[in-house]
Amino acid sequence: MKHYKKLTIPYIVWCAIFIIIPILLIVLYAFTSGGNSVKTLNFTLSNLAKINEHTYVMVFLKSLELGVITTFICFAAGYPLAYIISRAPEGAQDMLIMAVTIPTWINMLLRTYAWMNLLSDNGIINSLLGLLGIDPVHMMYTDFSVMIGMICNFMPFMIIPIHTSLRKMDRSLIEAAMDLGANPLQTFRRVIFKLSIPGVINGVVMVFLMAISSFVIPKLLGGGQYVLIGNLIESQFISIGDWNFGSAISLILAIIILLAMRLMKKIDLKEAEER
Repeated sequence: MKHYKKLTIPYIVWCAIFIIIPILLIVLYAFTSGGNSVKTLNFTLSNLAKINEHTYVMVFLKSLELGVITTFICFAAGYPLAYIISRAPEGAQDMLIMAVTIPTWINMLLRTYAWMNLLSDNGIINSLLGLLGIDPVHMMYTDFSVMIGMICNFMPFMIIPIHTSLRKMDRSLIEAAMDLGANPLQTFRRVIFKLSIPGVINGVVMVFLMAISSFVIPKLLGGGQYVLIGNLIESQFISIGDWNFGSAISLILAIIILLAMRLMKKIDLKEAEER
């Protein structure tokens, strides 16, 4: 037993350096003022109070709006795809899942630049529309371009956990439901979907959290017009240098993330009790 405890020491040290200490520093800066030096910090609640200003409230609301829409579209498109993959032969499933994950092997920045080339006024899509005699469509620096970038970047994180739940499902339960007279729709609603709820919750949480905290995609595809929570935190730490207010925003974002995870966990436990 002592030998196993020693093996956990590197992990504990890693967590302390890269997780616990940064979180403590964020909490410290969020409730203090006086610059970036620890020696000059003074306790204050002004950083949290500043978030109540209309500009920052709108940033949070816009981030939540885009996060919810992105998550919904990823779920609506990702669940059917995950279900289709789970119905394929075992060997084909591995190949299809690899096809889903291949885009994530490429740096997100490069993928975002690729979408800029596709969606720009003189990009590939508008060039193809011109060949068909259709007037160019303005897509860049709009909600549409930001949503497209988020959906395509985060879709694999919805598909994979749902597919994992569907793949582990006991097929005999589906056969039993059909033997008892359930039609395909009833079987899906009462058996398949309910058993895949853990994967759905994992996918929803991951996509939502990445969407509301993203800053590269809104910055490039939004052309600087879309300031979301991630962009606001980045600007406070890098451009403005106000670590105190940036930490306060980060703390609020962390609380939102924890509440979202708690809500999803509660839904998961409720579904487990019903099953």
